[in-house]
This record gives sequence, structure tokens and C-alpha cells, in this order.
Amino acid sequence: MKKTLIIGASPNPSRYAYLAAERLLNHGIAIELLGRRKGEVSGQPIKTLPSEISRDIHTVTLYLSEQNQKEYEDFILSLKPVRVIFNPGAENPAFAARLSENGIEAVEGCTLVMLSTGQYNL
Repeated sequence: MKKTLIIGASPNPSRYAYLAAERLLNHGIAIELLGRRKGEVSGQPIKTLPSEISRDIHTVTLYLSEQNQKEYEDFILSLKPVRVIFNPGAENPAFAARLSENGIEAVEGCTLVMLSTGQYNL
């Protein structure tokens, strides 16, 4: 099953990462959640260590600022996802270029908009 990994996941219902998790699940898309603090979204646990994430990730969607992404860059590359979505506020041209060099599609977009317009294809 193709999964989406949300990095920057939050148990706070007012956060976009939380809304994205709910909407992905509502669209029948399997998710994994990685965040700073444990918690859950719609019964899905938020993991705090990259080592807790499975290796069968199709898409990574980022809800972290460029500076906060640095510690996850090598981990994301090791997953070999098909694409990485840089949500608004997460744009990172240097990392996007690095992803492209490794054959991974880098998308500047909004997961929520992509879902609502039918552009979120797996």
C-alpha cells in the first residue's frame, strides 16, 4: 500500500498538518506521522523518531520550516519516496534541488489543495 509520511505532524486540530492527516485518511490514503511530540490524529500515532517509520513511503509532505528540515534531509532521501511536497512555509530550494538530483520529484504545493482539486495522485 502506498503511504504518505507527514513530517511536522501535530495533535493540534488547528494545525495544517493535522488537517492534512485527516483529509488524507478521508481519501483512503494510508499515512504515517512524524513529529516532535507524541500524540495521535484520527487514531494514527505520531512517532517521534525516524527509525519508527516504515520504508514503504510514496510521498513525504513537509510542514516544517527550511531550517527545521535539515535534520530530516538524509532520512527523507533514504526513504526514496516518489515525491516530496513542500507545503506553504516549507519551501526549500536547496533541498528540492538535492531531491531532484536523486530522482525524487520536489513539489511546491499544498497537500490540502491538491486533495480538494484531485491533484493528489499516488
